Amino acid sequence: MPCTTVLVGRKASNDGSTMVARTDDGHFDVKKIIVVNPKDQPKTYKSVLSHVEIPLPENPMRYTTCPNVDPEKGLWPATGINAANVGMTATETITSNPRVLAADPLVKYEKARSRREKDTIGGIGEEDMVTLVLPYVHTAREGVLRLAELLETYGTWEMNGICFNDEKECWWMETIGGHHWMARRVPDDHVVIAPNQWGMDAFDLEDAFGKQEAHLCSKDLREFIEKNHLDLNQGGVFNPRNVFGSRRDMDHVYNTPRAWFMGRYLAPKSHSWDGPEAEFTPESDDIPWSLVPDRKVAVEDVEYLLSGHYQGTPYNPYTNQNTGKRGMYRSIGINRTGVTSICQIRPDKKQKGLEWICFGSTTFSTFVPLYPNVEKMPAYMSQVALEPSTENFYWSSRLIGALADPNYNTSIQEIYRYQEAVTTLGRQIVMEYDAKDTDDPAVLAEANAKICAMAKEKTAETLGKILLDASQHMRNGFNLADN
Repeated sequence: MPCTTVLVGRKASNDGSTMVARTDDGHFDVKKIIVVNPKDQPKTYKSVLSHVEIPLPENPMRYTTCPNVDPEKGLWPATGINAANVGMTATETITSNPRVLAADPLVKYEKARSRREKDTIGGIGEEDMVTLVLPYVHTAREGVLRLAELLETYGTWEMNGICFNDEKECWWMETIGGHHWMARRVPDDHVVIAPNQWGMDAFDLEDAFGKQEAHLCSKDLREFIEKNHLDLNQGGVFNPRNVFGSRRDMDHVYNTPRAWFMGRYLAPKSHSWDGPEAEFTPESDDIPWSLVPDRKVAVEDVEYLLSGHYQGTPYNPYTNQNTGKRGMYRSIGINRTGVTSICQIRPDKKQKGLEWICFGSTTFSTFVPLYPNVEKMPAYMSQVALEPSTENFYWSSRLIGALADPNYNTSIQEIYRYQEAVTTLGRQIVMEYDAKDTDDPAVLAEANAKICAMAKEKTAETLGKILLDASQHMRNGFNLADN
């Protein structure tokens, strides 16, 4: 699924927390956030799309999830934080190349062509991974290892980038063909930027096949690379992007510009991003997978990155200037996003997990902080139907975005005020309940209720203002003095 991902190491953040965040850019999928309690977790999992059936371990933990409201094509749970304060987001759909996909084909479901044949069962994919992994892991590394075992056993039908974090570590994992994989611990002082493209540009095979301190991979990865002549690197340096990734013209329109925008924001002084002497351009194939930001990164910075539309550049689709480049690259804050989450794990708090949730296009929506360690989420976030309603955050967010987009210049100031107000007031409530120094689910549920009541009030207020602005710009308007 086309998405954008950001990971923040604990020494790169302003408060020592780790963060994994992703826009879930589907096809205007209707989303909600719910809590799955252990009694509700199935004993056997069956994928809707691939038809694979997988027995699940005993003793699952409680976890949050953001599934599709319409279950016809599966749950697609997207993201969550479990009771052990492990965050996960899955998946960032990534690219590969024919050499890899021919050597280890994707495991795709194929319906039998006649009654005498049997269906070919597929592997696991984005539809399945959070449900299969998150309830059963106590650290980010455990998340990698459990998913690796599932990949090697059942295979996957797509190329995936998956993120895990706990209070100490962030891990980024990429699948390779149908059954292979590699994963790397994010350096503590780095931020990872991932835009639907094979990401890792460095990997220590000696560590992966030795101490495994910061690198993990398939046991036969070296043999797989050598046997299939996959290594295109020169000079003895192992760059996995050159081995497993893509190098297509389409990347330069759809993928690399997003990495350029994010890198430009995070490290404007450390690297050159603009002009004829730029170190990196929107179409560079070597934009770093991770970098040290010029200043510490807060949640608000991640929100800005994931709502990006090339503001401050000639590529901004909303600019009034005739730059000749307006809208030529795929924005991060795109129209069809279902849910965006920031899974933040805070080491200095009694309740370590905080999940920031945004529905709809991030350019016009706002992020609401929620405590995940609760029995259930407030109705404003969890009770969402396929029919539009202003009684929930999802549909209200979609309405604001659809009305504000064609009236960007007159509505964007109200959007900024809305986003800042919800973030500020949300932080104040979080600070109030953090000070109680408790992880009691009942107390945290009270906090969530208060946060959602505030978000509902501000969202309704903003929707009214944006609706009035859109109404004033309707083409059938007419005043007596107009003729």
